[in-house]
Amino acid sequence: MSEQYPSAQDLTLEEQASLTSGQDAWHLQGIPEKGIPGYMITDGPHGLRKALASTTATNLNDSVPATCFPPAAGMSSTWNPQLIHQVGVAMGEECIQEQVAVILGPGVNIKRNPLGGRSFEYWSEDPYLAGHEAVGIVSGVQSQGIGTSLKHFAANNQETDRLRISARISQRALREIYFPAFEHIVKTAQPWTIMCSYNQINDVHSAQNRWLLTDVLRGEWGFKGIVMSDWGADHDRVASLNAGLNLEMPPSGTDDQIVYAAQDGRIDRKQLAAMAQGMIDLVNQTRQAMSQEGYRFGVNAHHQLARQAAAESVVLLKNDNNILPLAPTANVAIIGEFARTPRYQGGGSSHITPTRMTSLLDALQERGAHAQFAPGFTLEDEPQDAALTQEAVATAQHADVVVMCIGLPEYAESEGFDRTTLDIPAKQLAVLEAVAKVNSNIVVILSNGSVVSMEPWQQHAKAVLEAWLLGQAGGAALADLLYGDANPSGKLAQTIINDINDDPSMLNWPGEEGHVDYGEGVFVGYRYYDTFKRQVAYPFGYGLSYSTFAIDQVQVVADAHQPNTVQVSARVTNTSNRAGAEVVQVYVAPEQSAVARPVHELKGFAKVYLEAGASTTVTIELDSRAFAYWSERFNDWHVEEGTYTVEVGTSSRDIAACQTVALEGDHKTLPLTEWSTYDEWKQDILGAQAMQAADEAAERGEIIAIPDNDMTALFLHAMPINSMTTLLGPEGGKITQFLLDWYAAHTK
Repeated sequence: MSEQYPSAQDLTLEEQASLTSGQDAWHLQGIPEKGIPGYMITDGPHGLRKALASTTATNLNDSVPATCFPPAAGMSSTWNPQLIHQVGVAMGEECIQEQVAVILGPGVNIKRNPLGGRSFEYWSEDPYLAGHEAVGIVSGVQSQGIGTSLKHFAANNQETDRLRISARISQRALREIYFPAFEHIVKTAQPWTIMCSYNQINDVHSAQNRWLLTDVLRGEWGFKGIVMSDWGADHDRVASLNAGLNLEMPPSGTDDQIVYAAQDGRIDRKQLAAMAQGMIDLVNQTRQAMSQEGYRFGVNAHHQLARQAAAESVVLLKNDNNILPLAPTANVAIIGEFARTPRYQGGGSSHITPTRMTSLLDALQERGAHAQFAPGFTLEDEPQDAALTQEAVATAQHADVVVMCIGLPEYAESEGFDRTTLDIPAKQLAVLEAVAKVNSNIVVILSNGSVVSMEPWQQHAKAVLEAWLLGQAGGAALADLLYGDANPSGKLAQTIINDINDDPSMLNWPGEEGHVDYGEGVFVGYRYYDTFKRQVAYPFGYGLSYSTFAIDQVQVVADAHQPNTVQVSARVTNTSNRAGAEVVQVYVAPEQSAVARPVHELKGFAKVYLEAGASTTVTIELDSRAFAYWSERFNDWHVEEGTYTVEVGTSSRDIAACQTVALEGDHKTLPLTEWSTYDEWKQDILGAQAMQAADEAAERGEIIAIPDNDMTALFLHAMPINSMTTLLGPEGGKITQFLLDWYAAHTK
């Protein structure tokens, strides 16, 4: 291998074309005679899924052992970017050992609907949280000289018909909801690759959407890396390469199409060279890491990191009478097959072979807990066995506490299909109800990749631990939490609703006749539930602890030197006798707006660890983007002049304090025309002067005066000035012309 790879300009058309398609399902195309190797790339978002040498692209369960960290459904609930960065570093180290140049993740698509089959692999319903957490995976992995592939760009929010569905989305919803996580990570961490999505956006496939891949991603956001297709997402290599797609995966054996297109002018040769150069640059970036021989990562250290990540991923939803943590001497009944056969990851392309596996039963046995186990039910989709129910009841009857492990088996959610219900399988709930009749001290541990309905079963539980999918060390982490060796600190990254029909996207889910309308616009998740005061089971950002905390001394100060920039500070105090962690959340609420905006939006957060009785002050900066909305009129972000409320709390519905701040706005205006309304003229600085000049001209008798009465004002407000004749007859046209002439004379 040469020390310096050639430039794309030094390659033939055939060689350039070959670089824009893979060698096989898991390798980049190399050109050995030119010193360009074909490095390996592979899944996945929460750990390395390196296929064995004999594995085909469709065999997703046969891979080398790697640390299985909690999938994003769990990791997102940590609200801990520093921890997530550490996980990224560990993933990068494992890639070095296995000689994998790019790991395909993280996935930051928005959880538009809780039925989304791939929700376990995505971070949040909130784009700010998703971007500010998942960036840690990118920065961590790439700090080790290994590339990441931020995916799936963009609007891949369902599995139903995912290969061809057209997501019909407004520009504003794209910019405020479905783009920001990608944008933040691109601008702050520059992922070396981005993977485009299967779906279409407004009837254009992402793989051949030049506006998406070139105008926005590279032009507006400054992306420097390469764009690859999702596996099988490239349907027209010529169109895709012209749009800005560097790499087709897996290869389709159609390099000749690219050569012919470059020869006959359907592809600009400079564009082909640029796409090929991106592939050479990627290989150059990974060369140092790929040249390390004999590197071995710390298997035990990574397992312990997975255990910490799992513990912080769990959300304590309920803890009546402080039933948790359990006393070391408590006689505990463990009910539920999940305790013995944990569901620790999702199904599909991210399926990892763990380096080791710790179930809850394993962990309890290791710590010598007084625990008896009954499976209660099977994890297959089959009728309940009455004998299993009877065994569960008998096991629970004389226990001090019952730990009931229920949730969604793997057949219920996976890549490739969407769920059809929020409900936990009925046979599991029947066992829970039967157990509740003989023992009222029940702790429920949930295993699920997306939210499940809490009613009517949670009335049987004194405590509920939302454990998501926790990776290979989840069993040990759960034991740590149950017995108080770890203190719950997770917060919901996804609202738990009572009924799937409470979700606004259900009006258009999962679409029809090849398209899905995103009719809810920017009102996704808590933005909808909180704005329209919908009752929910547990709000976004919610999570209890064995500690208690107080937030006070909230200050909101506008920056005198940076317009529309605010500094928020708050004191957090641990008011209990147990060390723990709290997440301070900052939401921004515009008091008035020219457009429909959510009642508030998350714009900052900080997780703080405090010893018993300790206090600290957190400071969070809010830049102008925190107060802006995407204006389709301006085709840009717009901060309106006015008053904004800054809310500081511990969930979207648990607000400790509010303060208002007045902002001057960004003073954006559009040129006035005959189609601008009377009110738009009055609100514009120069337009208002034109109106004043018109009044003065009327006083001089040059034009008629606009009648000053309520009825005229009622019609005028929203009337374009070219409609003055409708209200005032031919003389109204003279007013219109006066305004246009005056405006033109004063804008030259």
